Amino acid sequence: MTIRLAVNEPRWSAHVQSVAKQHPGLVPVVKGNGYGFRRWNLMPLAGQLSNEIAVGTVFEVREVPSHVTPIVLTPTLTAPPKNLPLNTILSVGSPHHLVALTSAQWRGDILIKLQSSTMRYGVNPADLQPLLADADAAQCTVRGFSIHPPLEGDSALHLKDITSWLPLIDPALPIYISHLEPAAYAKLRSDYPLRDFRIRLGTPLWHGDKSMMQLSADVVDHHPVESGTRAGYRQGLINGPGEIVLVGCGTAHGVQLLLDGRSPFHYQRQRLNMLEPPHMHTSMLFVARGRPMPSVGEWIDVQQPLTQVQVDLLQWIR
Repeated sequence: MTIRLAVNEPRWSAHVQSVAKQHPGLVPVVKGNGYGFRRWNLMPLAGQLSNEIAVGTVFEVREVPSHVTPIVLTPTLTAPPKNLPLNTILSVGSPHHLVALTSAQWRGDILIKLQSSTMRYGVNPADLQPLLADADAAQCTVRGFSIHPPLEGDSALHLKDITSWLPLIDPALPIYISHLEPAAYAKLRSDYPLRDFRIRLGTPLWHGDKSMMQLSADVVDHHPVESGTRAGYRQGLINGPGEIVLVGCGTAHGVQLLLDGRSPFHYQRQRLNMLEPPHMHTSMLFVARGRPMPSVGEWIDVQQPLTQVQVDLLQWIR
């Protein structure tokens, strides 16, 4: 049983290089499921694009190439692993995060997360100076600041999220930002040429045009059933003759029903009905008799966000 991501390598590589050239100060983001590619597949390329790589948590740092500086985006309340590389930069957005590091006797480099209209992690303006003083007392070195505007909304508001902080922070330190379109990022750098802006990119860098990628799973088995039969973990009633089709992926791969409850599986441009929701490594489908039927060993399309799936096989197509 396998879920596979097939990627047109020449087109994908050209896209990645094009995005990198549009964004001076690029910091590639390689976190979570590696945007469908798995983290270890993206790390070598990310290390060629920048001398810094942003990861999601302290537990993902070990996969960053040794010649690259790891930047951990999410603050931690858990003691960092003892073998954390000395050049790791951790994020701090409140006194609680700093206390957790000092309690673990961790001394090292940090980024101060600044509050934005997203209202996720980040210190507010009134508490910035006390937090900086606490960081100094804790013998942590502030290497820069980071801010995370929302995904939605006007780019002018995203720029305001960033520029409103500029009078309050040390102009000699870099500012790590995200979720700006190329034109807005270029304007920011043009308007403030003496500032060191660095942009974190994940989805826009690694995905681009989805037509160069195909997510699919193999058909592991199928067998006929008649009307009135009950099947599946939940013993659902089958209302007509057809075939139960067993597909080699499920919740263990991050595959689930779409938000509207529909099946994520397609065959010959037709959506295939689920017998019941996906479970662990197998999904059970029902195909009515007379409908197009995938053969055992055939691959069918899977409609899922690549940021959620754990693929078994990454296939480069040249």
